Amino acid sequence: MKLAIAKEVEAGERRVALVPDAVARLVKQGVEVWVQAGAGAKSFFSDLAYEEVGAKIIADTGMLWGEADVVVKIGALQETEVYQLREGGVFIGFLNPLANPALVQRLADRRVTAFSMEMIPRTSRAQSMDALSSQANVAGYKAVLIAAAALPKYFPMLTTAAGTIRPAKVLVMGAGVAGLQAIATARRLGAVVEAFDIRPDTKEQVQSLGAKFVDVELKEETVATGGYAKELSEAAKEHTRQVLTQHISTADAVITTARVPGKKAPVLVTREMVSQMKPGSVIVDLAADQGGNCECTEAGKEVEWNGVNVIGTINLPSSMPVHASETYSKNILALLQLMVKDKELNLNFEDDIIAGACVARNGEITNQGVRDALTAQTSAVI
Repeated sequence: MKLAIAKEVEAGERRVALVPDAVARLVKQGVEVWVQAGAGAKSFFSDLAYEEVGAKIIADTGMLWGEADVVVKIGALQETEVYQLREGGVFIGFLNPLANPALVQRLADRRVTAFSMEMIPRTSRAQSMDALSSQANVAGYKAVLIAAAALPKYFPMLTTAAGTIRPAKVLVMGAGVAGLQAIATARRLGAVVEAFDIRPDTKEQVQSLGAKFVDVELKEETVATGGYAKELSEAAKEHTRQVLTQHISTADAVITTARVPGKKAPVLVTREMVSQMKPGSVIVDLAADQGGNCECTEAGKEVEWNGVNVIGTINLPSSMPVHASETYSKNILALLQLMVKDKELNLNFEDDIIAGACVARNGEITNQGVRDALTAQTSAVI
C-alpha cells in the first residue's frame, strides 16, 4: 500500500497531514509512505526528517497524486487536485462536505473513495480521530492570545505601586471544544470569564473551568445529532440576543465560536450590540469563514466599529502549525489503524467509523446529508 502526504497549496496553510513520528509508525507496519517534497517545511518538519523514518520524498506531483493508493491532506482540497487523484483511489482530509457537496460529487465522478474528517462520528470510540476537536482546541487557545494582544489593557488583576488594576472581563460565546479552551486560557491569563451556550448541559463544564455561565432560558430543543448546537428559531435567537446584550456591553473582549455544520454561522452579536460596547473592546470571531457570529465581522480582516476592534479570524490552527499538525496527524493515524491490515488497505464498511466518515464510494455520494445539500444547491441554481 502506497500512502501519499500531499503538500498544502491553499494560501496561508502551514500545516501538514502527517508528521514524521506518525510516518515512522506506518512504515513499521509495512506501509510505503510518500511525502511530497517540502510538504512539512512550513510546519518545521524537513524532508530529511521524513526520510530518516523511512518515507520517500517525491518531487513529481503527478506521480504522487496519480499513483498513490491513499492521499491524505489537512487543508481544503482544491479543484485541480481532484483531477490529479487516481481514479479508484482513496482520499482522506477535510472536505467541508455539507457546505461543498459539489466537490464530493466530483470525487464520486472519479470513483474516488473519499473520507471527510468532519464526518467522523462523535462517539467515545472515535475520540482519537476527532480532527474537528483537535483543531478547534488550537483555535480556542490562539483566539484568546489574539484578544489579549489586541486589548489595550491587562488581562489579569495587578497590584502595583500605582494602585490596583482590575482584571479584564471576557465573554466566550459557545462552549464547544474551542470555547472551553478559550475559557481555560482566558482564566489562566487572569481574566474574569463569562460563557454562554444554548446547550444547557455545557453549564457544568463552563463552571468547572472557573467561568460564570450565562443562563438563557429557551423553550425549544437546542442540541442536534452528534452533540452539536442546533440552529434556533428566529424567536429564540431574538430572545437570546436580548439576554446577552447586557453581558456583551460590559465585556472587554468577546470571543465567538458558534458554528452550525454546513450552514451560515448564527448571528450572536448584532451591530447594535457592538455599538454598546466600550471603545477599545475586542471581538474575536472564530466563525468568520462561515459568515461570522458578529454582524460587523469581515472574514480575514480586522475592522473597527464604533471604537470596537472586530477580528475575523481565518484558519487559526494554521497559525500554530507544529501542534496543529501533530494533533491532526494523530487523528489520521488512529483512523488509518482501522483501514490498514497486513500492510494492505482493508476498508470494512461494517465499521461505523469508516462508514460514517465516508462521503463518496463506487461513483456515488454515500452520505444522505451531503446528497440533500447537493439537491438543495442544485435547486437553488435552477
